[in-house]
Amino acid sequence: MRDSNFRRSVICLCEHSTEEGSLGFILNKPINMKVTDLIQDLPTDKDFFVRYGGPVATNTIHYIHSIGDLLEDSVEIMKGVYWGGDFEKLKFLIESGLVTPQNIRFYIGYSGWSPGQLDEEMEYGSWVSGDLYPNYVFKTKAKNLWKQALTNKGDTYTVIAQMPKGISLN
Repeated sequence: MRDSNFRRSVICLCEHSTEEGSLGFILNKPINMKVTDLIQDLPTDKDFFVRYGGPVATNTIHYIHSIGDLLEDSVEIMKGVYWGGDFEKLKFLIESGLVTPQNIRFYIGYSGWSPGQLDEEMEYGSWVSGDLYPNYVFKTKAKNLWKQALTNKGDTYTVIAQMPKGISLN
């Protein structure tokens, strides 16, 4: 992928529809910013850091978490991984200590595709699809995630995961 927004990116696809389009978040692009720098009334003294979710609507904040059973209106992406939910309730859960930096990720912006666009990009070979594991979202360090995801796919992808960033170094 030549687009610098997506080079060596791992994306959690949250919504995919041929008619409506697709939406996801880049999991492995941290930003040196705390969510409290953006949302002043978030009741916490813990360090909840923000990540770059993608180039669309970078004036919005989204979140993926593991507390869907506690947070109404969450959308289950897969077992143990949820998207969104009632923000006022989330603030209460953070203040109560029931949500910690280990079980939620905040994102500025998102990655979006118009109807059919992602399907076309997949057909062209612009993306490599794979399974999402909760550890990718909540435990694997951002700098290791791309390599880990490819290594977990095995075969040729393990070799690709070992390639240096600079093409001239291959």
